[in-house]
Amino acid sequence: MQTIFYPNKENWHQILSRPVNNQEHLFDLVTPVINSVRINGDKAIKDFTKLFDKIDIDSFLVSQEEINSACLLVDSELKEAINRAMKNIRKFHQSQQHSVKIIETEPGVKCWQKSVPIEKTGLYIPGGSAPLFSTILMLAVPAEIAGCKEIYICTPPGINGQINPVILYTAHLTGVTKIFRVGGAQAIAAMAYGTESIPRVDKIFGPGNSYVTAAKQIVALNGVAIDMPAGPSEVAVLADDSANPAFVAADLLSQAEHGTDSQAILITDSMQLAKLVYEEVNKQLGLLPRNEIAHKAMQNSRIIVMRNIDEMIDLANSYAPEHLILEIKNDEIVAEKIINAGSVFLGHLTPESAGDYASGTNHTLPTYGYAKAYSGVNLDSFSKKITFQKISSRGLLNLGPVIEIMAEAELLTAHKNAVSIRLDELKKRK
Repeated sequence: MQTIFYPNKENWHQILSRPVNNQEHLFDLVTPVINSVRINGDKAIKDFTKLFDKIDIDSFLVSQEEINSACLLVDSELKEAINRAMKNIRKFHQSQQHSVKIIETEPGVKCWQKSVPIEKTGLYIPGGSAPLFSTILMLAVPAEIAGCKEIYICTPPGINGQINPVILYTAHLTGVTKIFRVGGAQAIAAMAYGTESIPRVDKIFGPGNSYVTAAKQIVALNGVAIDMPAGPSEVAVLADDSANPAFVAADLLSQAEHGTDSQAILITDSMQLAKLVYEEVNKQLGLLPRNEIAHKAMQNSRIIVMRNIDEMIDLANSYAPEHLILEIKNDEIVAEKIINAGSVFLGHLTPESAGDYASGTNHTLPTYGYAKAYSGVNLDSFSKKITFQKISSRGLLNLGPVIEIMAEAELLTAHKNAVSIRLDELKKRK
């Protein structure tokens, strides 16, 4: 983990660079998979599952009997934890619902906007090195609240062709419509274009490895909606001399264990804290079961020592992290100055893990600097906004001439006529 002292602003872009994936190379590998699934459907998925996962799959659809059996295998303590987390996630996302407001912009002219749920959503749930059942909560719960009619899951099969029981339990708990045992780029292609067994969806959600991410970007270029651009997981921690070095190190490593291309950044104005965190990272790293993954990720990571809190805030906003933890004095005041981040965690007792699992906020967030322009997944992600308007005779008599003048100025005569013909009819009625 490299330590950088007092970098000049012109060098910030360089020191905040992310691990670089060869996207062009990935696109070259993934495009043939997508095209094959698009043309050959289920046969292509079976061939790729055998090639990549070394498994022969007869049926992609997980049966109700399998789901029922899996639910019995999940530990009761874990079930209770999942239910508690789901309650908080539901409560937070329900708070994002808004009633329809009809606005009369001027007498006789009424306008309003309504959220309409996306009918068919496809959720990709990673299940390789770690079965991310928590992602089901983060995606299926708001989808259900939004009113999506169909919620489908694609998740990679294990060595025996089965799905991890906790994934099936969580999917069942959240009311997922159907679950398919298929992973990788082929799963994204199946949801994007449909096959004999897997329905086409209107929007695809969920994280995945670099191949899955590349597949989502490719289908998005072909008109299929996705949740957001995404890259490897990342965290930035703003910490001053009030921070506990062990807490900070644990927070950095909690992201590093996601994958070798993850990144953790500590931004501090305390030389002493920088030294202690560095030592604590090395101490904790050796105790992690996924220490090889975390160790490689920490090679992409940095400790950056700045002169003061204002520089720390500016650097964090320049980085626009997926997760930002404020382990500092006056955390709420500093939080008001944060303009670029996926999700912010305030105070010494708010680990990023809380947002990953159970506090209630969504953990599907923009990475790779996309937090400068994109939001994390929320209730609105599962709906589209449709605007409505209704104009009375009084409204058209008042507003019609304004529309006529503007349309004529743009040389759009048919636009003008659509108003004029109505005004003429209203005048005849008088």
